[in-house]
Amino acid sequence: MTIRTRFAPSPTGMLHVGNIRTALHNWLWAQAQGGEFWLRIDDTDAERSEERFVDAIRADLAWLGLTIAGEERQSARFALYEARFAALRDAGRVYPAYETAQELDLKRKIAAGRGLPPVYDRAALALSDAERASFEAAGVKPHWRFKLDHAAPIVWDDLIRGPQKFDAATMSDPVIRRADGSWLYMLPSAIDDAEMGITHVVRGEDHVSNTALQLQMFDAMGVAPPAFAHEALLVGSEGKLSKRLGSLGVAHFREVGIEPEAVRALLARIGTSLPVEPLVETQALVESFDFAKFGRAPARFDEAELTGLNAKIVHQLDFEHVADRLPAGMGAAEWSAVRPNLQTIAEAADWWGVIEGPIVAERDLADADFLAAAARAAESLDWAGDPWHALTAALKAETGRSGKALFLPLRRALTGREHGPDMKALLPLIGRERAIARLSPE
Repeated sequence: MTIRTRFAPSPTGMLHVGNIRTALHNWLWAQAQGGEFWLRIDDTDAERSEERFVDAIRADLAWLGLTIAGEERQSARFALYEARFAALRDAGRVYPAYETAQELDLKRKIAAGRGLPPVYDRAALALSDAERASFEAAGVKPHWRFKLDHAAPIVWDDLIRGPQKFDAATMSDPVIRRADGSWLYMLPSAIDDAEMGITHVVRGEDHVSNTALQLQMFDAMGVAPPAFAHEALLVGSEGKLSKRLGSLGVAHFREVGIEPEAVRALLARIGTSLPVEPLVETQALVESFDFAKFGRAPARFDEAELTGLNAKIVHQLDFEHVADRLPAGMGAAEWSAVRPNLQTIAEAADWWGVIEGPIVAERDLADADFLAAAARAAESLDWAGDPWHALTAALKAETGRSGKALFLPLRRALTGREHGPDMKALLPLIGRERAIARLSPE
């Protein structure tokens, strides 16, 4: 059996960090099992679905490195839904209901006033043929509900949450189709999972009750359900569900210089017992992916943690990986020199400016003679070797300076900064002529 997972977003907006985590975990499980990861565009909502969001979803998955084996679109599968719907209707597992939204709301309020759960009372099942005909004659179109089987409990062994049990009698028969003929999420999703051969579904724990309902749909269609893994929801750094998380997506990450490797490394591990590590290659994430490592507590997403992780990722990236994003003329030696001081790749441009110049350097009057001596020493150095250590050794012998008093004025004059890359690597890149000019009296 080929392991097959899917990511099924609705193209009504951009993917956010919670969606991305779901997609990543489905992809990782498929990769770990030598299986396939599919994209399914759930675009049954014609009014809200937009093609630009479909394009954005594909682009985001590509940026994240989540390769797909194939793609399906629900809008191209309506004939399949109609056929399954007709079979379920003929088998008595779906039925028409004529209550208005206002009538259903009133029923819920009455139930709440009596201290009862807001479970649909199945009044539509008690309608006679004549009563249904009367509704139809009056132009009232029904919505359609799936009839749950109350005879046995709904049970399954969740890959994360363990054994699950629901009493169908305590649940409302779900509406699967609106009066205008459009589909709601539940039945088309179950049909697609069956028809696409989906073997595993990884999704948020807010779908647990949906899974209970869909398991009966799979059974009514006579098909085996996929295995389900319901993971804890993503929360903000403050430990609560955050509106901020709904606005964080690939566009934001790219804008602030976050690398896809950092996003993968963080989202693969938060909410598990495994440590978050700056892993550039996905293979280590694939090999360690294990539902048994997932916890039940909410997974906490912290942008500051992502930023720190991103820096550690950047420090590992080789020149070939970043060359097309560096300033023109910046080579492997320059990248190697400045890389340890970067938070993002874009910051390399700042250090390229320091190397190439011109720079603005503040000089302390007390250092004027010292820097003049440094300029003279720089002229006589062997620049083919290690000019930084040769320069500092000569100046220490001539002036008696050491430590911060020796190194800091030189760094300021040569780079315009008090901190930065190792000067042993940076000074040869600045070069003899520029270094002498920067050290010489103004």
